[in-house]
Amino acid sequence: MLFPMADDVPLLHFRRITKRFAGVTALHEVNFELRAGEVHALLGENGAGKSTLIKLATGVHQPDGGGLELNGQLCPQLSPAKARALGVACIYQQPALCPDLSVAENIALRLESGGAWRRVDWRARRRRTAELLNRVGASLDPERTAGELSMPEQQLVEIACAVGAGARIVIMDEPTAALTGREQELLHRIVRDLRDAGTGIIYITHRLEEIAALADRVTVLRDGQAVGTCNAAEVGEAELIKMMVGREVTRLYPPREGDPGETLLAVRGLGCRRGGVRDVSLQLRAGEILGLAGLVGAGRTELARVLFGLTPADAGEIVLNGNAVRIASPQDAVAQGIAYVPEDRRRHGVIPELAVAENMSLASHRRMFPGAWLRPRRERSFALDYMQRLAVKADGPEAPVATLSGGNQQKVALARWLATEPRVLILDEPTQGVDVGAKSEIHRQMRALAAQGMALLLISSDLPEVLGLSDRIGVMRNGRLVATLPGGASATAVMAAALGRDETKEGAA
Repeated sequence: MLFPMADDVPLLHFRRITKRFAGVTALHEVNFELRAGEVHALLGENGAGKSTLIKLATGVHQPDGGGLELNGQLCPQLSPAKARALGVACIYQQPALCPDLSVAENIALRLESGGAWRRVDWRARRRRTAELLNRVGASLDPERTAGELSMPEQQLVEIACAVGAGARIVIMDEPTAALTGREQELLHRIVRDLRDAGTGIIYITHRLEEIAALADRVTVLRDGQAVGTCNAAEVGEAELIKMMVGREVTRLYPPREGDPGETLLAVRGLGCRRGGVRDVSLQLRAGEILGLAGLVGAGRTELARVLFGLTPADAGEIVLNGNAVRIASPQDAVAQGIAYVPEDRRRHGVIPELAVAENMSLASHRRMFPGAWLRPRRERSFALDYMQRLAVKADGPEAPVATLSGGNQQKVALARWLATEPRVLILDEPTQGVDVGAKSEIHRQMRALAAQGMALLLISSDLPEVLGLSDRIGVMRNGRLVATLPGGASATAVMAAALGRDETKEGAA
């Protein structure tokens, strides 16, 4: 447990902390402090040093210079076990649950103690799990296998673990990246409750609107250095963006160029019992971005998986370019000109151990390497071209994708599917956990693809993103498409449909 604390002693204090990796300076003399009973937002582009800083706080990395103090006590050799014992809990952007264990078993691994041969009170374990899940607003079955959970559901389980541990220092790395409005409000309530109880919270987010709603102070990192710390109420979004990227970002949502063309994709009465998709009808036109909004579990990702053949439809019809088709596998989808960039880029979007060039070429091997003979020069040239087109920051095409920031990994995943030259591109949470600079670049690329005649289906839990980019907005609830709204629809109208307060079903325009 933490030592008794004086009122003026920070819970966590970095003093001129420096960290290097293979000669590259990730952090340079950074000063940062976290007080009891505050939410301290930590901002910066991907690669700015945020992840390195929190890994120092949790004992994953050791500093090369400066000092780290917990509750006024210098901790020169902090380990993960010692950090947890001192009351530090971290909820990472990518949940670290054991996929083959149940939700209750995952929470028990973090919170229960005792020998391997002790008697387990399964009823008490399930009851405690249900109580913790209820506190964070997660209506999940404690017996459900963690590997079956969506990314937002996994995130809520991680938050329940931190709440159950009673930590004094809680680090949240993009906790609302995959949550929609209602889930964000629940999480914000939890954060405020923890703050009111005296917990110090480091809150990392790329959603700048959260700063004014939640943070007491904000520190901005850029290129491994602390640009400044200020009271959250005294700084606006435009100033924060300029501090983060070192320049003005004038247009986060570029306007549409031209009008949509002919219908490329139409689905009629589409259903999949396994995926929970029911009687969905919609149309997607060339040059159009159709946004899909809805609460977590509404069926948006499940619909994408049906269209890409991961969970084939068992009812209804899919029509591409005027012809009815059956999509029974991803191979069928790719052959028909459909590409899918999935929500969880680390598990399904990229292979971290492979190089940038190898990741980019995975979906187009047959065309790139006819006769099954690899051509490294051709692959490298191809990768360099996409790195330039998408502004991918990496140490060349040979760099392992694991060394890239989240935004650059997302661009690599996008490049892989653009290489298949699709007519229809499905993007599931394309800017989740991506900094504002990379987000602006991805938005620009999406508009450019639409201008070239591609049809884009955008799934996003970031409602401003859906409102800002979509030419039309489909709203899903309980596996159904319950409304189709025009571009420019209000956030109130979208959320009313998502919550079931608007029974108008406009169908597919």
